[in-house]
Amino acid sequence: MGRVRVATWNVNSVKQRVPRLLPWLDQRQPDVVCLQETKLADDAFADLLGAELDARGYRFASHGEVQWNGVAILSRAGLDDVVRGVPGAPGFPRPEARAVSATCGGVRVHSVYVPNGRTPDSEHYQYKLAWLAALRDQVRDGPTEALVCGDVNIAPADADVFDPAAYVGHTHVTPPERAALAALQALGLRDIVRDRWPDERVFTYWDYRAGMFHKDLGMRIDLVLAATPVAARVRAAWVDRHARKGTGPSDHAPVIVDLDEAPDGDIGPVVPPPSARSPKRGTAKLPQSR
Repeated sequence: MGRVRVATWNVNSVKQRVPRLLPWLDQRQPDVVCLQETKLADDAFADLLGAELDARGYRFASHGEVQWNGVAILSRAGLDDVVRGVPGAPGFPRPEARAVSATCGGVRVHSVYVPNGRTPDSEHYQYKLAWLAALRDQVRDGPTEALVCGDVNIAPADADVFDPAAYVGHTHVTPPERAALAALQALGLRDIVRDRWPDERVFTYWDYRAGMFHKDLGMRIDLVLAATPVAARVRAAWVDRHARKGTGPSDHAPVIVDLDEAPDGDIGPVVPPPSARSPKRGTAKLPQSR
């Protein structure tokens, strides 16, 4: 694979996001795109986007279901050996459409939408941990050149939330979740954005409510994890905040990683900056906690 731009984006309903997604593809020109929360069955996904993607040179592999979950990979760098789902992963109670993988230009690409976990004392939380263990096994047993991209529904560290105190008692930040993510990374996967910007405030998700995006009160839960041979090729890594602004956005912003060359330069993790000053730590709460 030569120069390639990889992106991951939880679109929170691809049907609703078409007016944003297609212009974004034209503007950013990603070569490989991992989508999450498409919320469409595979035939509906093909009917909605097939012709538009074909016109832009993308092949695609989707793994979807009606109304919930759903993932996809769009690629102009090849799309081979597609696997839908994670072998051995539990269901809730049935298997859900949360992962699809394919080989794109010699790199094994996984698009994942990790279960939310809901509350730490719930069965869904245990499902989340078991699902992550199955994903780790799949990546471990796969090719050494790999990318795991997507909404992992875990903030890797306290620096990845706007205020750790606001998340006490909530999922996404608990030690077992972070340990499950660390076990996946222990296969040799690098957290590309954090490696490149170790000290920056950088988020990928902001609740729609209470002006959270305007105030930059977010979380970093959308990750690009790269095996060492792929990580060595990274030239830029950033969060496309422009895609979270304006009319009808997803509540997540895309993460973009450039391999081998950086056509826009290494422009940093946040584009553009927040539009309001963040409140002091300890003064803001999650909207659902109000």
